[in-house]
Amino acid sequence: MDVSSLVRINSTIIGEKIEKINSKKEEDQEAAALEEIWKYILGFTPMALIKCAIEIGIPDILENRETPMTLAELTSELGCSKNSGVLYRIMRFLMHYKIFQEKPISETSVGYVHTPLSRLLTRNGKYRLADLLLFEASPAMLDPWHKLSGYVLDNTKTPFKAAHDNIDIWGFCAANPEHSKLLYNAMACDARIAVAAVLKACPEVFEGVSSLVDVGGGDGTALRLIVEACPWIKGINYVLPHVISVAPSITGVEHVAGDMFDHVPKADAVYLMKLLPDSANEQCIKILKKCKEAIPEDAKISLHLLLFYYNTEYIVKNKRRINKKARPEYPLVQKK
Repeated sequence: MDVSSLVRINSTIIGEKIEKINSKKEEDQEAAALEEIWKYILGFTPMALIKCAIEIGIPDILENRETPMTLAELTSELGCSKNSGVLYRIMRFLMHYKIFQEKPISETSVGYVHTPLSRLLTRNGKYRLADLLLFEASPAMLDPWHKLSGYVLDNTKTPFKAAHDNIDIWGFCAANPEHSKLLYNAMACDARIAVAAVLKACPEVFEGVSSLVDVGGGDGTALRLIVEACPWIKGINYVLPHVISVAPSITGVEHVAGDMFDHVPKADAVYLMKLLPDSANEQCIKILKKCKEAIPEDAKISLHLLLFYYNTEYIVKNKRRINKKARPEYPLVQKK
């Protein structure tokens, strides 16, 4: 057998092996895809079970315990002894996602305790986010997702308006006090974390600011935290009229009702937190123009408008540029 024949035979053998390897890879990829797809088919499950845990009070029950809590103790506390098997499966599922964990009580029994993740689901923790999850998991907020495909193809109504008779979220909240309470409780969850991060990383941004108006500030949680840390600041919480009726009284903060598209109360600085990313470009321009008008001409500080966006990391990472001598290049509206 000559050399060329050997080369052809070897090439054929190698080609067949490569084909088998590629075929095996394709089979493995198909098998992996069949496994992966279930994450999306049942993708709603984690949110649903976490919501269930919050609503029946499991995180708060464990928070008040100094020792691990057995399944029997938990079912007794919840009054659901007849459904202990269901509760067991719920807890097992959540532990898989590192929400709650088991710790041994004795050689024959274990009990449930918190994890750092599950502690965020309490109602009274330092960084409690239960209300934020309940808001996002509410039917009113989930229904618009079912209208997304129509919005992509049609682009005439936003998903929220399509799901709620052409009413935006602010109009919906005005007509539905329970959902309004959910929204502002959720905003407060977010504010406690975001404002704490800003105050810790760059408190100097508030130096020289004697008055600060929070546009769309919800129940005033963000301003309350700022004024507590910077008591020289007079806070103005500027919100829609229906919010004023339920906003709590806060020392150093005045609640003012109005429409940000018509007017923004005058102050040394304007505080916007996660407001613009939720608005259309045209609306953002209108809001920023009104904010610009709110800044007094004789303001003694060079930073006239503080914009705290969805990504707080911008401020933290660029804190050296945010002071009375140097201001952030973006985003900012300046007086001329």
